[in-house]
Amino acid sequence: MAKIIPQLIAGSWRDCAQHDVIEVLDPATQQVLCLAPRATAEDIEDAIASAKAAQESWREVPVSDRARLMLRYQHLLKEHHDEIAEILAAETGKNFADAKGDVWRGIEVVEQACNIGSLMMGETVENVAREIDTASWIQPLGVCAGITPFNFPAMIPLWMFPLAIACGNSFVLKPSEQDPMTVNRLAELFIEAGAPAGLLQVLHGAREPVDALLTHPDIRAISFVGSVPVGQHVYRTGTQHLKRVQAFAGAKNHMVIMPDAPKDQVLSNLVGASCGAAGQRCMAISVAVFVGESKQWIPELAEQMQSIQPGYWNDPAAAFGPVINPQAKQRVLRLIAEGKAEGAECLLDGSDCTVAGYPDGNWVGPTLFRGVTTKMSLYREEIFGPVLVCMEVDTLDDAIALVNNSPYGNGTSIFTRSGGAARHYQHAVEVGQVGINVPIPVPLPFFSFTGWKGSFYGDLHAYGKQAIRFYTETKTVTTRWFDDAPVSGPNMTIQLK
Repeated sequence: MAKIIPQLIAGSWRDCAQHDVIEVLDPATQQVLCLAPRATAEDIEDAIASAKAAQESWREVPVSDRARLMLRYQHLLKEHHDEIAEILAAETGKNFADAKGDVWRGIEVVEQACNIGSLMMGETVENVAREIDTASWIQPLGVCAGITPFNFPAMIPLWMFPLAIACGNSFVLKPSEQDPMTVNRLAELFIEAGAPAGLLQVLHGAREPVDALLTHPDIRAISFVGSVPVGQHVYRTGTQHLKRVQAFAGAKNHMVIMPDAPKDQVLSNLVGASCGAAGQRCMAISVAVFVGESKQWIPELAEQMQSIQPGYWNDPAAAFGPVINPQAKQRVLRLIAEGKAEGAECLLDGSDCTVAGYPDGNWVGPTLFRGVTTKMSLYREEIFGPVLVCMEVDTLDDAIALVNNSPYGNGTSIFTRSGGAARHYQHAVEVGQVGINVPIPVPLPFFSFTGWKGSFYGDLHAYGKQAIRFYTETKTVTTRWFDDAPVSGPNMTIQLK
């Protein structure tokens, strides 16, 4: 019988044998990998109370000691990189190289957390008025919480709790119930690195712990990554309960291909950016916008996409893995069928994909459409599968208008040899993250992940300097020290003298 994994509550791994459970399935075989407990109301209260108590002492720990914790943690993550990637691959279906990339992009954020001393520096000005000085101090919020999705079970949790904790907060993490084993291993290594008891709590389950975190009075800030409907719910509920919220939601990312672009680079990057991780990336390219004569490359694109196939995570020939669950597969198949019914030309159909030896896997093969319009469900909905739609326009300005009319603004890219075209595109496009000859422009963690429009709800983004501001408050101190000079009389104004 599959094992019920524990929850990390109050500094120890709590046995959840009596809990209701959720089956965690291998998406390539449907075999049960483990059972995830549904956190009870008591679990949630214990976790938050423990986090609150731990933060009261942690906020007084010198920033250099907090940085040293992160240094030890990033060392352990690197030491166990492949082990974490194997766990991640088994429960997500990602091929091993992609799983390693997931872990590594998270490690990069932990490396940035090691620099927390510089990141939390305030500002000072001497003599703002005569013999009066002003300084701003950066201080932690308190207990923060994170709700993370299935598609990046290492990277996205590592976007959140290391920076929040380095800032002096404690953290309650609710990972996706579809792949919780990766997060448990991340938490084990965090404890091994020397994290004080209670600083990080891990709760499992579905909606119940999410709603409890959104409404609990001791939670100060919520970080979320997931779908649009849930992101809107998280943002509305959290802000209604007077919390800071950053909610990263859906996307429809366009790659614009100019006729002068290097064709081989364009086609190679399109295949990887649309089908990598089975298209289950919020920064995946799902729309290719061919400008002018570049549309002549579409048949070659179909040939290259046809040459890759999904497979089991440890198969070195597998370009990508299955989608996460049967429901996700049925949703992708529905959108493919609707695309055909609505009149799009299906150049490559992965609906009937099979993988030898894995008859029960959630397989969808590379799929390519042409002749798609903005009114089709293929374009309007986020597919989250290895499906690429091609659209054709006459000019770069037509492409910009198409992208800007999308309700989403997570990422976009342009492939061109023209500096002028690239400069015009990056300036005019209404998208938060732009790649120039880079298909998936996810920034390194000394910058912030800056989705726009319907892809993000909130004010301050993930990692980078904006995350430090999100997880902290600024205290401004104005100081005067009196000498023995005679008092000239009361100051009846607000003017500093």
